[in-house]
Amino acid sequence: MHFSQRMNGMDKSDFFPGPDPQHWPKDHPPVQAGRIGVLLVNLGTPDATDFWSMRRYLRQFLSDPRVVEDNSLLWKLVFNGIILTTRPRVRGRDYDSIWNREKDESPLKTITRSQADKLAAALGSDRLVVDWAMRYGNPSLGSRITALAEQGCERLLLVPLYPQYAAATTATVCDEAFRKLMTMRWQPTVRVAPPYHDDPVYIAAVAASLKGALAGLAFAPEVILVSFHGIPRDYFDKGDPYHCHCAKTARLLRAALGYDADKLRMTFQSRFGRAQWLQPYTDKTVEALARGGVKNLAVITPGFAADCLETLQEIAVENAEIFRHHGGQNFAAVPCLNDSEGGMAVIRHLVERELMGWV
Repeated sequence: MHFSQRMNGMDKSDFFPGPDPQHWPKDHPPVQAGRIGVLLVNLGTPDATDFWSMRRYLRQFLSDPRVVEDNSLLWKLVFNGIILTTRPRVRGRDYDSIWNREKDESPLKTITRSQADKLAAALGSDRLVVDWAMRYGNPSLGSRITALAEQGCERLLLVPLYPQYAAATTATVCDEAFRKLMTMRWQPTVRVAPPYHDDPVYIAAVAASLKGALAGLAFAPEVILVSFHGIPRDYFDKGDPYHCHCAKTARLLRAALGYDADKLRMTFQSRFGRAQWLQPYTDKTVEALARGGVKNLAVITPGFAADCLETLQEIAVENAEIFRHHGGQNFAAVPCLNDSEGGMAVIRHLVERELMGWV
């Protein structure tokens, strides 16, 4: 039976089966209950590109012990004395180059809002309340959990929009959500959607997206890089499954597309600091390919559910410049799934699967 059909035949008492209002104290406000919240969560975004907005965002992001596990005095000195005084201007300029000026917000915020709106329309049920949040920045995760509870959501499905699990992404969403739940008198029952790095619907959507993008190019890439956000190698050594999830996604994409490991290569981007991160590095690989005579290159970033600074600026601008500077000619950055038909099919599939037994 189709998901929407399961809603048919339900009356208001099915949606709001809470305490009988006649037994409430006379001065008690009406209590909404019986709904289910679906909360899409992405990494985060600054509120603006100015120094202080960027500083606030970077402080929150890089103060998370899941993101930076180094708690040494040296790190604290570097963080407060150097990073928070120099990086806000640099990152502010980067964000400014991709900023959605019409809405005065980052593309990540624009796309995530659209994903939530389209999901709500596709599910088409008054019982389900779809919302969205950012782990860092606004709208905050805690504020949206409060908003869903106030709308009568007794059950909550958290959907971290990270196909591959990492402690610095999926786990910190759970950390923050449960910190909020600790403050609530009436907690909703919570589920967390699992990572979907090997889900057939996700793999098919990424493969179809890549095929469509390649068909629209005026050149044929000799090599395609599958670039994932990196993590420090030390996190992997401690047991983080992220590298394994990325490798499986890349392997399944090769199988779906009929490519070998020379044609479709896995790399890792966005490293930070002096520590060793997961390799091979995207920027170093792009440079080496150009130096080695590759003239046509495409990069796809399936670890990101929505285009953001790391895809629109780091890949599409910085790495394109690296490629051309070292002898390459044609470079294409393939868009993320975003709120496309394929991207929404993935999100809807995950949500409907995880809501089973609740609806």
